[in-house]
Amino acid sequence: MKERLIMNLLRHIPLSIRRIFAIFIAKLSYHLSLKHRLIAIHNLMRSFPDKPLKEIIRLAKESYISATLVVVEFLDIPYLNKDNLHQWISIEGLENYKEAEQEGKGVLIFSAHFGNWEIGNAALAIMTQPFVFIYRVFDSPLLERVITGVRASYGNVSLSKYNAMWPMIRLLKNGATINLLIDQNVTWYEGVFVDFFGRKACTTPGLALLALYKKAPVLPVFTRRLPNGKYLLEIGKKVEIVSSGNRDADVLINTQNFTKIIEEKIRQYPEQWFWIHQRWKTSICQIKQKG
Repeated sequence: MKERLIMNLLRHIPLSIRRIFAIFIAKLSYHLSLKHRLIAIHNLMRSFPDKPLKEIIRLAKESYISATLVVVEFLDIPYLNKDNLHQWISIEGLENYKEAEQEGKGVLIFSAHFGNWEIGNAALAIMTQPFVFIYRVFDSPLLERVITGVRASYGNVSLSKYNAMWPMIRLLKNGATINLLIDQNVTWYEGVFVDFFGRKACTTPGLALLALYKKAPVLPVFTRRLPNGKYLLEIGKKVEIVSSGNRDADVLINTQNFTKIIEEKIRQYPEQWFWIHQRWKTSICQIKQKG
């Protein structure tokens, strides 16, 4: 395939050079894209009202760099294996994942567009077994082929989030692990509103619905970039699921609990989250207008 040839050629550029280029592109994009720059700064100012503007701008620029590094490092993922993985990433909490697997109900892991989640996904699959990654189909057929192809290179299966509930239920029944990124905005009729950095954010209830229905263990997973350029994959302990019998209330409180875990991680390392995303785009006012 032509795109595979291009990826192979680009990969022959030393990683250190690619990272320098990524930083240059990120800084250029920050200055050229007024719309996205303002989105990032606005989101950061609303989320960290006590931080001075100088710090907000620094975090916005670092966020651009973080996202661009994900792209240039993506080229190396198909070449990761157990022998060279330590050069890229270390893992903490693997015992939490193995304990969850032993319950025999499948495993639900959740994360965010934080650090380099793609390398984290590859590392977890390589050190354990491949899993199913829930994602939104890309608008570009080229990107769709490239990204799903790279994910498949280490065995992971990409499953479109649209109409995915019943397939996910069947997968959990067969003991599969399912990974969901739950930090992005959804439309008002798809989600529930929970607190995220002091504002109501429309969030997918899918993870909570699956956990309540299948009783599968739920674990938070984050891949954090370290100062030396390597990564740390942190697998948290099983999240306690609230199950009172009131379905709507349980979905809301569990989704809030998952989102709170994500917020706490982002507060620790705000420069590693995707601030240019319009996380709070859907508002409660839209529901009132539709009603």
